[in-house]
Amino acid sequence: MEEHNDLYSKRISRQYLILVLTLVFTFLTLIWGTLYFSFYRLGLAKQTEAKSYDKYFVMITDNYKSDFWRSVYEGALDKAKESDIYVDLLGMDLSKDYSCEELMKIATASRVDGIMVYADESSSMTALINDAVKNGIPVVTLYGDNTHSDRLSFVGIGGYSVGKMYAGQIINIIKDTRREKILGDENSVQTGKVQVAILADADTKNAGQNIIISAIQDTISEENVTDAEFDISIIAVNNTNAFSAEESIRDIFLKEDVPDVIVCLNELNTTCAYQAVVDFNKVGEVNVLGYYDSKEIVEAIDRGGVYATVSIDTRQLGEYSVSALLDYYEFGNTSEYYLADVTLIDKNNVEKFLKKEAEDE
Repeated sequence: MEEHNDLYSKRISRQYLILVLTLVFTFLTLIWGTLYFSFYRLGLAKQTEAKSYDKYFVMITDNYKSDFWRSVYEGALDKAKESDIYVDLLGMDLSKDYSCEELMKIATASRVDGIMVYADESSSMTALINDAVKNGIPVVTLYGDNTHSDRLSFVGIGGYSVGKMYAGQIINIIKDTRREKILGDENSVQTGKVQVAILADADTKNAGQNIIISAIQDTISEENVTDAEFDISIIAVNNTNAFSAEESIRDIFLKEDVPDVIVCLNELNTTCAYQAVVDFNKVGEVNVLGYYDSKEIVEAIDRGGVYATVSIDTRQLGEYSVSALLDYYEFGNTSEYYLADVTLIDKNNVEKFLKKEAEDE
C-alpha cells in the first residue's frame, strides 16, 4: 500500500512539475517575444532616424505571408506615410510564427500607438482587445470583427453583399442546367439536383462567413428556383495551414459524388480547389466560385478552371483601418464601421483585370 502511495505521489509531483515548466516556458516565450520586438523597434528607429514618424501602428493577421494580407498592408502603409506614421506588419520580422493572440500581447506590452487586428468572436480575443484599450492603445478590428470588445472600429466587407454575389452565380449555373434539361443537351453531364458545397472555416468563431452563407441561402430561396433543382451542403475545412486545407479539399474529390459547385470563402481554399479541379480532371464539370483576385485566380477564370471570384479592394481595407486610427487621434472618435468595395470577376470582365495586372507589372 505504501509503495502504491509513493508511486501515486511521484506521479502527481511529476505532473505538477511538467505544468510548472510549461507555464514558465510560455511566460519566457512571451517575454522574449516582447523584448525582441522592442529591440526590433529600436533598430527600426535607428534605421529611419533621417525620417522621424509621429506614431507607430501595427497590423496583426493570421497569415502575413498571403498575397491578400500583403496587399492590405501596402494600402495601410502608404496611407499612414502621408501622415508621418509607420505601420509594421507584426510577425513578419520575428524569428518564429506567433498566433494573433500572442502578437496582441506583444503589441500591448510594447506600447504601440495603434493596433489593427484580424479578430474573431472568441472570449480570449475580447479580453486582449480590452486590455490594449485599457492601456491607452486604440484597436481597429480588420476583416474579422469582435463585436463584444471595446474596439474602436471594424473595417471589413459587406458579407451579405458578397453572399448575394455568390448566389447570383449559383442561380446562373442552375438556370444553365435547367436549360440543358429542357433542350435535352446530349453533352450535359448534369443530372438531378445541382450540388452546391460551401467550404467554411472549421473555426466556428468566424461570424463573417456565417453572414455570407445566410445570404447565399436567402437569395437563392427568393429566386424562381425550386428545392428540386439544387442542394446546398456546408463542408468544414481546416484552414490552420495550407497542407491541412489542401487535404480537406482533395477529400471532396475522392468521394463518389463530387459537387457541381464549390464556393470558397478565402484565398487559400480557392487556390486549393482550383488545383484539385485540374488534378482530378474536373475542369468544366466542377464550377469553382472563388475569393480574392490573385494573379493565379484571375488567370484560372480566363482558362475556365474557376467560374468566378469575388474581388476585395484590399488596399482600401488597409487605408480605411489607418483612417479610423487617424480620425481617433485627430477628433477623439471615428466611424464604427468601414466597408471596402467588392467586385465580381467572371468570364465577361476577366480580360479587363488581366490587362490591369499586365499594366501594373
